[in-house]
Amino acid sequence: MSRRFDRRGLLAAAGAIALAGCGFELRKAPEFAFKNIVVLGNSAFSNYLRRQLRAAGTVEVLPVDQADKAEAVLEILGENRNNIVLSTTPDGQVRELQLILTLRFRVRGQGGKELLGPTEIRQSRDITYNETAALAKEGEAELLYRDMQNDIAQQVLRRLAAIKGF
Repeated sequence: MSRRFDRRGLLAAAGAIALAGCGFELRKAPEFAFKNIVVLGNSAFSNYLRRQLRAAGTVEVLPVDQADKAEAVLEILGENRNNIVLSTTPDGQVRELQLILTLRFRVRGQGGKELLGPTEIRQSRDITYNETAALAKEGEAELLYRDMQNDIAQQVLRRLAAIKGF
């Protein structure tokens, strides 16, 4: 009985050493080169991005009216939601859709210095469509848009963290 526990302990220790040796590390909160930031815009995405930046805890998110005091200003240039018909039935009814969420933004520093030029991030998801379940498919599409919004917000945070030195 004690041999079995010794083997389990040995296997657990070996697994921990192997993970530590390969460089595995959980993703940490991003580190930014600036101490505070303003996110311009009043869309649902800009509000979500403000929450994500506050949750990171490594940068202060200032109100929009303090943009002149901020070290960095993230300006949302455009946010588009599109859907494209991918396939139809022989009757002409929609069978598959592609949902597309596109965000364009740029980052400026104090004095209007451009830290990150106009950048576009695009996400897409495919969804099957059925007219008999149109309401359910609309809810599914909204969940997919929310998932794409989360992915784009994480990409924006990583791009903000990649800005080095002003």
